[in-house]
Amino acid sequence: MAENDSTTGNLKAALKQGAALLRGDPARAESQAQEILKAIPGDPNGLLMLARARRLQGNLEGALACLDQCLQRRPEYAQAHLERGLTLGSIGRGPEAVAALRETVALNPDLPRAWNALSELLALQGDDEGSREAFHRHLAITARHPDLMQTARHLAAGEMARAEQLCRDYLKRHPTDVSAMRLLADIGVRLDQYPDAEALLERCLELASNYHMARRLYAFVLYKRLKYERALHELDRILAEDPGNPNDELLRAAVLGQVGEFDEAIEIYERVLRQYPRQAKAQMSYGHALKTVGRQTDGIAAYRTAIELEPGLGEAYFSLANLKTFTFDDAEVRVMRDRVESSGLDAEDHVHLCFALGAALERRGEHEAAFDYYQKGNAAKRKTVRWGAARFHDDCERLKSFFTAQWLAERGPTGVEDPDPIFVVGLPRAGSTLLEQILASHSQIEGTKELPELISIARRLNARKRRADPPLYPAALGSMTNARLLALGREYLERTRVQRNTEPFFVDKMPNNFSHVGLIHLILPNARIIDARRHPLACCFSGYTQLFAAGQTFSYDLEELGRYYRDYVELMDHWDTVLPGRVLRVQYEDVVTDPEVQVRRLLEFCNLPFEAACLKFYETQRSIPTASSEQVRQPLYRDGLDRWRNYDAFLDPLKDALGHALEAYR
Repeated sequence: MAENDSTTGNLKAALKQGAALLRGDPARAESQAQEILKAIPGDPNGLLMLARARRLQGNLEGALACLDQCLQRRPEYAQAHLERGLTLGSIGRGPEAVAALRETVALNPDLPRAWNALSELLALQGDDEGSREAFHRHLAITARHPDLMQTARHLAAGEMARAEQLCRDYLKRHPTDVSAMRLLADIGVRLDQYPDAEALLERCLELASNYHMARRLYAFVLYKRLKYERALHELDRILAEDPGNPNDELLRAAVLGQVGEFDEAIEIYERVLRQYPRQAKAQMSYGHALKTVGRQTDGIAAYRTAIELEPGLGEAYFSLANLKTFTFDDAEVRVMRDRVESSGLDAEDHVHLCFALGAALERRGEHEAAFDYYQKGNAAKRKTVRWGAARFHDDCERLKSFFTAQWLAERGPTGVEDPDPIFVVGLPRAGSTLLEQILASHSQIEGTKELPELISIARRLNARKRRADPPLYPAALGSMTNARLLALGREYLERTRVQRNTEPFFVDKMPNNFSHVGLIHLILPNARIIDARRHPLACCFSGYTQLFAAGQTFSYDLEELGRYYRDYVELMDHWDTVLPGRVLRVQYEDVVTDPEVQVRRLLEFCNLPFEAACLKFYETQRSIPTASSEQVRQPLYRDGLDRWRNYDAFLDPLKDALGHALEAYR
């Protein structure tokens, strides 16, 4: 059919309408493309629209067929090569996808999405250097202004402070530039400034709701900010626009793991890794998920695969050591030692390998050498975290001054009456996972995990914009109405609902909640609170030998550990004084030596009937994400009670810092 001016005008209008439909109704966009192709058979633009519509509906093979026709007619069509690369990447044909994207940027080097997609696919195939180069090309294209181009160059060189300042100055002059907002948010992510990044991306998406790459970064930031429901919502939207994208699928799997949907997460990992088996960190995340659901053998295989793909990946070695029941062979220990001593090792990998070596040598009975590596790992980790022992002590004193027996009595009943939550508080490595497993073996109780919601509420009440600002919590509770306290209790229950199924009660085992017993009492007066207590040297040393995924920043120095434990004990003593009977203390050693008595105490405290299944907690099948996951899948044993004694000669700084908290156990 010959094209005249009228036909050309109609084609442009039809293509514009089809492009709008692609964003919200790809099925209608497909119909529109078919109409265009009826009018102008073989039109490359119509074929490209049809391919995009089919990809968005999951018909990837149909999309490829259209693209083959399109490129036969117009082989230099860069956008068609880009679409082909995206489609091949979703199918898992990685090398072909990379080739298509390289052809795209050869034809048109100014397509930012092509460079970004190329960066992601190269990373999935293990080409980190190529991935970084492609991403920097992407940044250079999106940063058109000279100041933003210079920002991108600083970012590529790792000069974060210069990049941040230059980008901030630019945004002051151009406050609605969405590319600059996303660039500054990217810098914030690299600097772990997630609240700032979240605010920037929200504003960016208000101004440009179809800014796909900003939305993808936003989903990642929500994940890092523990806002899992919102992250899943954003990922659903992203995957509707770009179905099958392996990077988005991997992020979705990570979020699903955080809300306890491990079976679905494992399915995603397996699907993506069949397509891109050389992704070392995805293999490691797959191992984490397998370990959590009790598939230890499969988890070990995934960790070993990650190490084969990336021999310096310290976290994979540590993940094996963290199984507690795993033993490295001589050759593996030699490899780890060689890597720790080698130059150029990434700082994070160095820390992970030191902790892994400590565990490996401890299991071989080489306690002095093991402590040396534990000490090196802790010293290196301590340099990377913020912690102020004096500040925490002041926070505890502030809580004790505010929550007096008189004030609590005058305040009277407040909060939500629902008895659903059972809080297990204390220090990490004090036996909280064991108590949760015992409780979760009861037919009416669900075990969740360490939930961040209560701490999030407390931080919001604190309302500090900067760390140097004076804290507003707990004093802000003094002027709070009963209606507001009721709303906070309901907020906690609502935000934790994503972690729950149908059981009437659930366990929140965030250990740090011991600071917030007063807050729990005000907003959830019928919740149960259990203090998991353990011998201070056993508890603190166990924490010192554990590299935590996040938080617990007090644990990387023996003296700071001792001061933290002492403040914890004194604060718990205060809660016992002002809220007598509100907290049940359970000693880990008593659970090990006389489990039935302690299990009956626990259940009686929770107003629940005794069930024999709680004594056979190790038979309960559930996901357990903490370091004790393998231990609580076995019957109780006494072997670990006195583990710290093998290191007694090295623990003087801890003993001195514990002071009277230790003397009570002697």
